Amino acid sequence: MSDSRRHVFLRAVRFADIDSQGHVNNVRFLDYLEDARLEMFHLDLHREGGEVFSGLVVARHEIDYRRPLTFRADPVRVESWVTEINPVKFVLAYEILDDETVFVRARSVLVAYDVEKARPRRLEQYELDYLERFHTTG
Repeated sequence: MSDSRRHVFLRAVRFADIDSQGHVNNVRFLDYLEDARLEMFHLDLHREGGEVFSGLVVARHEIDYRRPLTFRADPVRVESWVTEINPVKFVLAYEILDDETVFVRARSVLVAYDVEKARPRRLEQYELDYLERFHTTG
């Protein structure tokens, strides 16, 4: 069951995701996480009429592969939530799952980044407020 403080993104398992072992290749899961972040920090905010995040870089990924995910007609859920917030960075946790199985658990450290100055920046207040919507320790 999804927690209301989690962002939920539905991701289709594409034939191109499948490797010679018959399951989603471990590297492809990074695409699933990236698609969920794009939805969470850009597309959803754009649809809401809000200001999108202006510059985030991934400083670290950790992925635990729990069960093989095979090709299927139904999408999987990529659920994301914020576990830590600091002035310049935050930690995003994820699960890739369906109603019965958790396939992947992951974490990313994301850093606010000023693209023009090519250096980290402080998170803006609107970004901090948005992150708080998904902040949980679970």
